[in-house]
Amino acid sequence: MKQKEYKEKYSKKVNKVNKEKKVVEWKWIITISIIAFLISLLFSFLSEVIIPDAHIVVSIILLIFFITLGIFFDIVGVSVTVADIKTFNSMAAKKVRGASLAVKYIKNANKVSSFMNDVIGDVCGIVSGSTGITVAILISERFNFNLLAVTIIMTAIISTLTIGGKAIGKSFAINKSDSILFSFVKVVSIFYKG
Repeated sequence: MKQKEYKEKYSKKVNKVNKEKKVVEWKWIITISIIAFLISLLFSFLSEVIIPDAHIVVSIILLIFFITLGIFFDIVGVSVTVADIKTFNSMAAKKVRGASLAVKYIKNANKVSSFMNDVIGDVCGIVSGSTGITVAILISERFNFNLLAVTIIMTAIISTLTIGGKAIGKSFAINKSDSILFSFVKVVSIFYKG
């Protein structure tokens, strides 16, 4: 009889926790979707307004910026998931600037990495693709090159830089996760006290 009561009581607790988690997850999904929309809107606006009227060099620099930004946030996102919380707990106890924020990030690694990798990283990937097409049109018009050929080459270059950069970045992030996260939170802690 006791075992049956225990199972029922435990089952109710598990169900309650699962319901609470589902509510939190839906809030997170809605929040992250809205943030992704706003960031995508901003980046797309920048690429569509600045690039068509800009010099080709400025357009290429902006394209490289989007690719680099995506790689950078991918590195930070991976670092958060593999960083050692003990190191940052120790630093937080010594009141090292940014350490408590790093602990907070590590404790919420799934959300932080989702934001860094999926929101910023993926939005940058998408925007760099559309920016690449605009740059391809500019190059084609300026130098009288075949638009299809320039677009295909531009797409291949963007894919290579993004995939190669993220592959190198992931290895770097796994091997140097603590130092990468610490450098990142030191900068973020200037603007945000957490």
